[in-house]
Amino acid sequence: MATDKSKVAIGFIAAGALTLMFGIISAIIGPTVMKNQVVKNTIIDPKNDLSYTMWKDLPVPFFMSVYFFHVLNPEEILNGEKPMVEQRGPYVYRKQCRKENITFHPNSTVSYREYRRYFFEPSMSVGNESDVITIPNMLVLGASVMLEDLPYALRLLISATFKTFKEGPFLTKTVEELMWGYDSKLVEFLNKYLPGMLPSTGKFGLFAEFNNSNTGLFTIHTGRDDIRNVHKVDSWNGLTELSYWRTPQCNMINGTAGQLWPPFMTKETTLPFYSPDACRSLELVYQRPGVMKGIPLYRYVAPKTMFANGTDYLPNEGFCPCRQSGLLNVSSCRYNSPVFISHPHFFNADPVLLDYVLGLDPTEEEHGLFIDIHPLTGVPLNVSIRLQLNLYMKRISGITETGKISEVVMPMLWFEENGYIDGPILTTFHTNLVILPAVMEYMQYIFIALGLLTTIVAVLVYYKVKKSSNRAATSPFFENSWATSSEEGKGSHGFETQDKSMRYSGL
Repeated sequence: MATDKSKVAIGFIAAGALTLMFGIISAIIGPTVMKNQVVKNTIIDPKNDLSYTMWKDLPVPFFMSVYFFHVLNPEEILNGEKPMVEQRGPYVYRKQCRKENITFHPNSTVSYREYRRYFFEPSMSVGNESDVITIPNMLVLGASVMLEDLPYALRLLISATFKTFKEGPFLTKTVEELMWGYDSKLVEFLNKYLPGMLPSTGKFGLFAEFNNSNTGLFTIHTGRDDIRNVHKVDSWNGLTELSYWRTPQCNMINGTAGQLWPPFMTKETTLPFYSPDACRSLELVYQRPGVMKGIPLYRYVAPKTMFANGTDYLPNEGFCPCRQSGLLNVSSCRYNSPVFISHPHFFNADPVLLDYVLGLDPTEEEHGLFIDIHPLTGVPLNVSIRLQLNLYMKRISGITETGKISEVVMPMLWFEENGYIDGPILTTFHTNLVILPAVMEYMQYIFIALGLLTTIVAVLVYYKVKKSSNRAATSPFFENSWATSSEEGKGSHGFETQDKSMRYSGL
């Protein structure tokens, strides 16, 4: 019976050891298996249904919200007083993106053009596209700054041209006209006699060149040869570097196209990307961890140095001529017009900019940009890119339309492009990239714990059975039997001695 119990205990010891061994092996090779699975699903390949669809067609809602700075005191501004603005909006547009002319190359890169269209969403907007807004007239005030170095006589001629076409220093138009374009006799004149001066040959609008357009020919790495390069830009419009800026560093095309990033991020990882709209590469930095609907994430934000001038941050010297920190001069890639990009409401900018304009109130929550990204895969979960368009304006002698305008960087509008993963794709993403890896990780620990527990219990049982067997061999039952036998031997021997004595005495 004891032997059977020992065999059972030994069997349990073997089973526990195997379970423990399996758990240890799983813990060793599990991360490698998971890493290989992430690599396999992250490579840009039509065979990867989930990741390829996310890259190609952007299967989540994406919106652009536009806020205009309605000018409240245009007459006073012409007399040299501070501009006073009132934020209007948001006017929300659903953004539709699609990649076309997708071509894979033998060197593990893929080329494409991404087209974008915008559709107004009244239910999400505060107001309608028929709302009337007053903003500075870029055709007049922008052109005046561009032409200030011309001889005085020519400036007088330019002023007369503005009057001929009834173009004043401020525009009062509907949101739809300001966004997508309006008919202008001046625009027709400039396109006819000075072709190439304006970005559009049709109607003039702030976003006219955005709608039904593409962002250029991108060639990016697929990650097939090296997953660390996946989504990184190889060239843009055939260029590996830009020519807008003054230093090689500023002209570099760094990072991805701004939609997805390489996997396996750490807190030291940054998010570099090239933005054709900003005419340069940008880079976000890690701020904090977080969770979105059960999915772990890292939040990345713009560093304060992003739009700093060359005095405050030397590497940005190549983006100059600069003004105050917080402004990016994009005139070199915007037909030399005096246009500056900043964060909304001059967030993270030199405080002096706020002193020049009344009605601004910057906060990080409302005006800071961020990207929440799943660090294991490099997939953005929640995106909010916020930028402001500003016009540098001042009095130009000879051009009477500029009046006595004080030198100021005037905010015109700011916009937010935002989107987040939701619906079925979020469920699939959560299952494949959060739940399954967690189950695999927990199973490793369960097997290790179960193996250890089984082995320890089986060893204890085995030694208990063995100890019981040893005790049985030397138990009181055997000791009493041995004692009885001894006494009986002694009694026989005594009688025999006595009998001999009696016989001896009888002699």
